[in-house]
Amino acid sequence: MFVTYLVLFDLAPLTRQRIWVARDGSGVSGVAYFGRQLALACELSAVEAFSEHAKRQRGERMIFGPRDRVRAFWQYVQSWHMRPRIVRERQHVMMLDRQRLRLAPGPVTVRHARREDASAVTHASAELIEQELAYDPRRASRDFAHNVAQMIEHRLWWVAEKDGRICFFCNIGPWCRQTAQLQGIWTPPELRGQGLATAALSAICDRLLEDSPTLSLYVNDFNVPAIALYRRLGFEIVGEYQTMLF
Repeated sequence: MFVTYLVLFDLAPLTRQRIWVARDGSGVSGVAYFGRQLALACELSAVEAFSEHAKRQRGERMIFGPRDRVRAFWQYVQSWHMRPRIVRERQHVMMLDRQRLRLAPGPVTVRHARREDASAVTHASAELIEQELAYDPRRASRDFAHNVAQMIEHRLWWVAEKDGRICFFCNIGPWCRQTAQLQGIWTPPELRGQGLATAALSAICDRLLEDSPTLSLYVNDFNVPAIALYRRLGFEIVGEYQTMLF
């Protein structure tokens, strides 16, 4: 999804320079993005070619893609590449459509985040990233809060409220005609275990499926509570990713 989104919608010259295509006798065998994130969307036959190109494109903070592609890529580059600080060995790719959605009514209301929510959304997003990726993005990037605010302006952040308090957060990441990817799914720790995430996410998915035929996300295989949440709503596992963080 990330690579598809860049190809379709990001027309910035620097982005276009970082998107590379592998070809074989039958046509395109893969696409990869070589930026701060190295994203692989390719056949296994294209991995070696992309690994050779990677020697000229150093400095990524993340490598991710289908699990078998990332594992094969690492076999080619590990002799010269810096060691990862974190490896998310197996991440489930999950999908939901209208037919599978199981609504879960609850005492919440959902809406797009507003400008006045920016501080709360920034804090929740940073807490999630620190938990998942082991760093505080507010310290790593001076633009983090600004980027969150921009996403709010573009109506990409959703929140749920209970009794006037925001109790759930999520955002829309890359998208195309076939699907939209959910990200930043977060319930404040003190509000967990009350069914709020189930009610909130089901209502948000219901709204999003009015415009997108499917929704997708990926989740670490050890995040048992999150996987249970997604399964309750009807998400099904359709693939596996792997992510290496540097």
